Amino acid sequence: MQQEKVIRIPPTFSIEEASLFRESMREYVSNGTTHFLLDFSDCRFIDSTGLGVIVSAYKKCVEAGGKIRLQALAPNVLKVFQLTRLNNVFEILP
Repeated sequence: MQQEKVIRIPPTFSIEEASLFRESMREYVSNGTTHFLLDFSDCRFIDSTGLGVIVSAYKKCVEAGGKIRLQALAPNVLKVFQLTRLNNVFEILP
């Protein structure tokens, strides 16, 4: 099994940060990295753009035989995933 690439999500994950995330994920996947652990330890806010790029990256990873797992979501960030039912899509670790 492939080693997971750990990516730290910034404290605010919205348009600007999401754009950078999208580019780096595209690069990783095109270079063959398809297993990711997104570390939300620092993240206190995520908007719809942030969610969108994570879902988009998830689809690309799954198509390439990989996966994305999430860890250390703050209660308010976890609530966003629950409200959008994305907690049923992603494996969320404590």
